[in-house]
Amino acid sequence: MAKEKDIEFIDPKVESKDYENKKTSLKDLIDGTILTKQVMLRQLPFIIFLSFLAGIYIGNRYHAEKVVRDLAKLQIEVKDFRAEAITSASELMFISKQSEVIKMVKENQLGLEESLEPPYKIKK
Repeated sequence: MAKEKDIEFIDPKVESKDYENKKTSLKDLIDGTILTKQVMLRQLPFIIFLSFLAGIYIGNRYHAEKVVRDLAKLQIEVKDFRAEAITSASELMFISKQSEVIKMVKENQLGLEESLEPPYKIKK
């Protein structure tokens, strides 16, 4: 029994606490041993979650920038179409005037003549 009293048992909890209390150095960071510490292993799910959120944040920013670029392109396109519509409307108004219609009929030799009598309403 005397021999049993002399045997020292190493408590794994105490040993791991001593290991956790050691300061981390640049060497631990470079060679990767910092990742095997219990503190880091317990925080691993949180680190993975933060990495996931960072990826979503970066993707969201790229998507927002793409939407802004597309919006700018569409605004320029709308301005161009609006200018084209105004130009077309003014040309249509110009060529639909009576004097322009007569001129175009004479140029194309359609054989049409302008009526000299004013129009009148037919009453029932």
